Amino acid sequence: MTIKFKKLSDKAVQPVRATNSGAGYNLTAIGVSTEVNERGQLILVYHTGLSVEIPDGYEGTLRPAASIPSKTLRMIGAPCSIKGTMDDEIVARFIATTDVIPAVYKEDEQIAQLVINKVEDAEFVEFIDTTENNESSATEDEQGLPENEDESINPDQTDTVSGDAENSVEEA
Repeated sequence: MTIKFKKLSDKAVQPVRATNSGAGYNLTAIGVSTEVNERGQLILVYHTGLSVEIPDGYEGTLRPAASIPSKTLRMIGAPCSIKGTMDDEIVARFIATTDVIPAVYKEDEQIAQLVINKVEDAEFVEFIDTTENNESSATEDEQGLPENEDESINPDQTDTVSGDAENSVEEA
């Protein structure tokens, strides 16, 4: 598969896989800006200087870098889908998880991973549960009772444990 990307800045670094067995492609910070969310919290916005084109039938997911435990940050909305158009820069938004000076990413550090996943078409079929959770829904036959009112039970012909005529109790 080929993923087209565009460098929106001379500083941008092409996404690379850290290991051959890794699922994601490392994204490098080329700069950071800030914004304030609706709760008045400071958000660190890390810029990659990259845009990508995700092919039809696939999605791009942004996840925190493996180094996130060494930082006092949390990626907002992670994992999150990214738009796969060449018009949108890939940015990663983080919020500090401490009230003291946070350990943050610096420029030229790997901040996130881009994971490409195949998206399968799915058909949704409604499931209607026709069973009820109470015993009153069982038919009289399932309860071991006569199928109609005219039929009676002869205790001498059936075993009292199983109700099975083959296990009948012999009279002494």
